[in-house]
Amino acid sequence: MQERASSQVSADDPEAVISAVLTGSRLLVGIAARSLASVQDRVTLPQFRMLVVLSAHGETKLVTMADLLGVNSSTAMRMADRLVAAGLIVREVNPHNRRENLMRLTAEGRGLVDEVTARRREEIAAVVARMPPEERRALVSAMTAFTCAGGEPEAGPSHPLGWPDR
Repeated sequence: MQERASSQVSADDPEAVISAVLTGSRLLVGIAARSLASVQDRVTLPQFRMLVVLSAHGETKLVTMADLLGVNSSTAMRMADRLVAAGLIVREVNPHNRRENLMRLTAEGRGLVDEVTARRREEIAAVVARMPPEERRALVSAMTAFTCAGGEPEAGPSHPLGWPDR
């Protein structure tokens, strides 16, 4: 593997910064793709996004889900139909408003989200473990600043895979 000296990258050179971020994002996209590979026969990436949103929100209205995913309601309904058929979500009529559908994860759906999250976490941990402590500290600082500047919420129980509630 080629060594890269951080001292060679100037923070004043936007192209160097952009190149470093693009390279890092390529690594993270690869990790994300590999973490989903074990479930690709069960769900598509957009369907997985729906599962992640349900994981963060709990029971959610179909129209709210469509807004959060940035799709129209009919697209969200088709995705939900497939996830219901796969046993990953439950969709029911809202008892307080019969015109609304509510969705929530099944135990199997929760397990799938947890499995993918664990795989991603393990692979990231392996990469980070190969970094010296001072570079890990710098990475935390840099990634925190980067995600804050981009308006991304901190990954945690609400957003384990990095999809915010937008």
